[in-house]
Amino acid sequence: MPEEPIYTRTSQMEPMFPSVQDASLTNLAVEVIRQSAALSATLHPASREAIVELVRSMNSYYSNLIEGHNTHPIDIERALAKDYSHDPAKRALQMESAAHVEVQKLIEVRLAEKLDTDICAPDFLCWIHREFYERLPDEFRNIKTSEGEIKVVKPGELREDEVTVGIHLAPGFRSLPDFLSRFHSAYGDPHLSAIKKVVATAASHHRLAWVHPFLDGNGRVTRLFSHAYLVKARIDGHGMWTVSRGLARNRANYLAALAGADSHRQGEMDGRGNLSNKGLVAFCTFFLETALDQIKFMSALLDFDGLQKRIIGYVDRQTVLGELQPESGYLLREVLLRGEIPRGEASRITGKAERTARRILKDLLEKKLLSAETAKGPVRISFPTRAVGYYFPRLYPEGVELDEY
Repeated sequence: MPEEPIYTRTSQMEPMFPSVQDASLTNLAVEVIRQSAALSATLHPASREAIVELVRSMNSYYSNLIEGHNTHPIDIERALAKDYSHDPAKRALQMESAAHVEVQKLIEVRLAEKLDTDICAPDFLCWIHREFYERLPDEFRNIKTSEGEIKVVKPGELREDEVTVGIHLAPGFRSLPDFLSRFHSAYGDPHLSAIKKVVATAASHHRLAWVHPFLDGNGRVTRLFSHAYLVKARIDGHGMWTVSRGLARNRANYLAALAGADSHRQGEMDGRGNLSNKGLVAFCTFFLETALDQIKFMSALLDFDGLQKRIIGYVDRQTVLGELQPESGYLLREVLLRGEIPRGEASRITGKAERTARRILKDLLEKKLLSAETAKGPVRISFPTRAVGYYFPRLYPEGVELDEY
């Protein structure tokens, strides 16, 4: 059995915000705000929506990779289309990945429709957990304790057991309402400045993981919550970047930074709270540097000139393979620039006769390089997984072959 919990008082979670003598965290926060805002303006809003869809899937891939669950991006795409594998293990991973994407979209819709949503309230955190776990297969709801006992995770319910995560003994389960109340009051303060909200995104990420409110799924809930915090603070670049990619690519450093912020205060020079201020500063620095790195990465990928060249290069390759007509690139480039185009413009844009232009358009729609809401409606850019490796190199780890899977 786990030993008696050492954390039963909310004062033991302090400090809630890092304290620094210089402007290092402020400068990082300012850059995150500035560069995220610039990123959101790089593409037409209609084309941006396709990027947002892509980033949701990428976020699912990397968030689950952090947990040791590796689901191929094409399998995620298939799962979102309800095309599940007959292999039970692969199907379970597909369901998990689809759940992450669906819950992230639910969060975004809820925040758009209900501007007063209190994302730091315990009810919201439980809602994230419930929506995620209700979409999981039964085998992912069962966990084995250190004593070998099988327990079932109850969607949306706080844990009723003492747990140890690595060497961290989480707060006592009877005290969880008090710890979550303190979490709410600190990070849900409506008077936080924009800069303080960026720092709060990082600090709350650690503190939520530290509280460990659920029997399982805390990592995923924490990362989904951090996404919600960025959306609520309007610093998410309209969903065009995700910190999870950076956290997964630096998983060892991420876990080490989390563990460092778990540490107790180290002497008189380490703040005035029970937990280490230096540890929290180091984690927030790591988190914000990772976020900034990902914003810069996506900014480079979404540079319009570079992106259209890669799209044309992909069309050229598909033309050699006999999969596309050379004029397909003209259509894709025009749609990327304008956001959407009426189907009737295909002949003018390609310079081909009406019948040929319709055939080119049909090919692009069938290959999901273009999409449309209705059979005769305007077309928009789309980013199928098989083309992503060409359009957006290094979006996924090296070795993840997207076009030959």
